[in-house]
Amino acid sequence: MPERSAAVDAHPAAEGGAAVAAALRILQSFPTPRPTTNPYLVMLAQALRAEPDLEVLNFSWKTALLGRYDVFHVHWPEIMVTGGTLPKRTVRQALFLLLLARLRLTRTPIVRTLHNIGLPDGLNRVERVLLKLFERRTALVITLNTLTPVPPTVPSATILHGHYRDWYGKYPQSGAVPGRFGYTGLIRRYKGVEALAAAFLDTAGLEPGLSLLIGGSPSSDGLTEGLRELGGRDGRMVLDLRFLPDADFVTAISSSELVVFPYVFMHNSGGVLAALSLGRPALVPDNEVNRQLAAEVGPGWIHFFTGAPTAEVLLEALRAVRAAGLPEAPDLSARNWDHAAADHRAAYRRAVDSLGGRPAR
Repeated sequence: MPERSAAVDAHPAAEGGAAVAAALRILQSFPTPRPTTNPYLVMLAQALRAEPDLEVLNFSWKTALLGRYDVFHVHWPEIMVTGGTLPKRTVRQALFLLLLARLRLTRTPIVRTLHNIGLPDGLNRVERVLLKLFERRTALVITLNTLTPVPPTVPSATILHGHYRDWYGKYPQSGAVPGRFGYTGLIRRYKGVEALAAAFLDTAGLEPGLSLLIGGSPSSDGLTEGLRELGGRDGRMVLDLRFLPDADFVTAISSSELVVFPYVFMHNSGGVLAALSLGRPALVPDNEVNRQLAAEVGPGWIHFFTGAPTAEVLLEALRAVRAAGLPEAPDLSARNWDHAAADHRAAYRRAVDSLGGRPAR
């Protein structure tokens, strides 16, 4: 893995030696936000718009192909080449090729945030070929932690995922229900929520006053049916299987004494940061990324399991939380959005400079 380079701002020299930053127009790869848009994307755009020398555009194919911008910042490129139907995929893929051609002709750099390790499962050969072409055109990658592997020939910058304190702070919090474990967020197979429900069933009779709240929208009918079957076995389990609006999300997280993330694999998780932002400790898979986060936020806030969660793991973590004597809030000072915005601005300028520092077109 190559040595990481920090994002360093580059400003053209002005008359008399002063540094002047020309404004940059940044096209983000997500459209105008909707209620279901990932809050990370919305908070990032808000923070960038607060920078005096940045202008942020939301994505549309018309803007991407005909608009004027200096940098194209992409988060999940697979969204641009996939679709629910063959006609939709075909149109997107044709537009994607036109966009790559436009970016190459205008020498507009692509900046990509690596939210995940590798591409998602289920992509076909054409989609993978298109994404390989995209990777070759990428001028700079942004990682959310120092352990994300990066392409060996592409410059990179690590910019920490910002916190959610401001985002969720406008909603009233619930007091933690003693003995309540919680999982809230999108429910996908790799997140292990069924394994959490099964482990919780095994706590029956081991300790009084326990409960489990699972909130979020399952990604398949099979997951929904499996969770409802497990929940029907134990009245201590509460299921709210729908997309939770922010106010309900805050209530669900803040009512939990311990928020559990029973993932089979975890690398970056906005959900963990959301729980911490709401002042709730988290139980997560034991890996180096999560160990770094635990050292950052302070003792007692992050607890670990290996393999799959079990009844014993849940009870042991709950006892550890109660024994920790947590301060009022974890330390999230490194994740202020003004820091993230400044680091993104510097990364954008590096990308522009790498292709000659051309003006918006």
